[in-house]
Formats: sequence, C-alpha cells, structure tokens
Amino acid sequence: MSRRIKKGRDINGVLLLDKSSGCSSNSALQDVKYLFNASKAGHTGSLDPLASGLLPVCFGQSTKIAQFLLDGDKRYFVRGKLGQVSDTGDSEGELSEYGSTKDVDEPTIKSTLLNFVGEIKQVPPMYSALKREGTPLYKLARKGIEVERDAREVSIHEIVFKSFDRDILSLEVSCSKGTYIRTLIEDIGKSLGCGGYVIELRRTGFSHFDISQGKTFKDLEALKEDSFSNLDSVLIGTDKMLPTLTSVYLNLEQSNDIKFGRKITFSGLDIDQKVKLYDEQKEFIGIGQSNDLSEVLPKRLFIK
Repeated sequence: MSRRIKKGRDINGVLLLDKSSGCSSNSALQDVKYLFNASKAGHTGSLDPLASGLLPVCFGQSTKIAQFLLDGDKRYFVRGKLGQVSDTGDSEGELSEYGSTKDVDEPTIKSTLLNFVGEIKQVPPMYSALKREGTPLYKLARKGIEVERDAREVSIHEIVFKSFDRDILSLEVSCSKGTYIRTLIEDIGKSLGCGGYVIELRRTGFSHFDISQGKTFKDLEALKEDSFSNLDSVLIGTDKMLPTLTSVYLNLEQSNDIKFGRKITFSGLDIDQKVKLYDEQKEFIGIGQSNDLSEVLPKRLFIK
C-alpha cells in the first residue's frame, strides 16, 4: 500500500492577514495557503465578506491553538447608515425605511452610546454562521426562514464616536468575542428611533495585535517575489499569540512525559488553568491544563 504524499511545505506559525473586503474568510485562506505553498492552514475569527481587517491564519501545528485565539477581544472601525434598515444588517441586504434622522445629532448619539457600553444582550442575526440543528442560520435566512434566537450576553468595552455626517455614523468599538457589530449598529439605530445598518466594517485589533501589524495579500506577493524565506519571516510564533497564558518550563523528564501524553507534577497553578509548555531547551511544545492535584495534563501538543 503506497503512502500518501503530503502536498506543500510543513511550516508553522501565525499570519496576521489584513483581509480585503469583498472576499470570504475561506477564500482569503485558500489564496494565502496557495501563496505560502503550505500543507496545512486554517483561519480563526472569521470575517464577513463585507468586512476587512485582521484575520489570523494558522499554519501547520499552529492550527491546534486556533480555538484558544477565539477568546481574544476585538476592535473595529464601523460606518453605519442611519434612517434605514437592512434585512442582512449591512449594505448587501434589502433596504427599507425605518425612521427620520431629523432630530439625530452628535449629543443625542453620544448619550445613546452610553447605553451600549458594558455587559449587554444581543440577539444573533439570522445572517450569521450560528447553527440550528446543524444548519447555519444564514442558509435558513436565504430560504426566507426565520427562527427564534436567544439573546446572548456580550461585553462592549468602549465605543468611541468619530463622526456623524449626512446620516453616516462612524465609530470605533472594542468588544468581547461573540459580539455582532451589525446587530450593535441596528440596535443603536433603533434606540435613536431611525434605524441603521452597516456600510463599512474593518477589524482593527485582535487580542493584543493591531492592524498596523497585518499584511495584505499584495504585501505577501511582494515578499514572495524575493524568496520563501522573506515570506516566512512575517509569521508569528504560536506562543506569541497566547500572551495571557502562564509559561511553564519543564525539565527533560517532564518534557518526555508530556510528549508521551502523560501528566506531570507541577505545583503553584490554579485549578483548570491553561498554560504554555516549554521543553528543557525552552522550545514551545504546546498547551497544558492543571488539575486539583497539582498536576499538569497535556491539552494541545506540538510534536515534531
């Protein structure tokens, strides 16, 4: 029986892609994977086709930490059109009139925004990737089917008013995972009595990273013209994507035990605390989790 030949390069690390608007997250992923000639890649924290901005792309073994990146806070720049609503929450949907913006001004908007800072509840939009009995809601929405959705609690850390001109409201929003900016603009518009929908959305921050650190596809193409080495230089070490996790350095015996999937004794950690594991050579080897017996168990390992 012949062995399956792996296609592409075995590379590890995370790319902070500055995704352009007009393409899906998966389409952007496939383009980047092809450009890097990578054998394995996946994205985390997907963006709508309308949205641009930071989209972390994980290569190789770094895909094992994708789920941990989803917990990071996000920052967005958003422009919303007031006075109308959209059935999709953005400019790609069918528009309808909602209310007049005649009495809407900067002081009124700033006062209203205060009601949306802190812990708030949002009803997820029908045009979202949330699933109902295995079917994404957006697929149901495209068939004209609307189902009841439970409100979810999210955190809006900060909303910065940027401008309001010709019914276009511009904001900067810092928020927790699971926040729907389209829903936020809709709710702000309805609270103002005029309605609103998103016409531009850009993710400017992801966890502790900023849009200035992102690379566009054109940037990457230019780097590849020189060499794969230059292209690979933009990749971030997997452990650098997890700044909030405590680093645990193991000796040779502990490293060997962890690599074989065995738990090790390690005191001084909180119960169920996730940690970054480094071997005796101080190389990152994965993520562990403590228990109530002063032990660390392997959670996600990077085995060469």
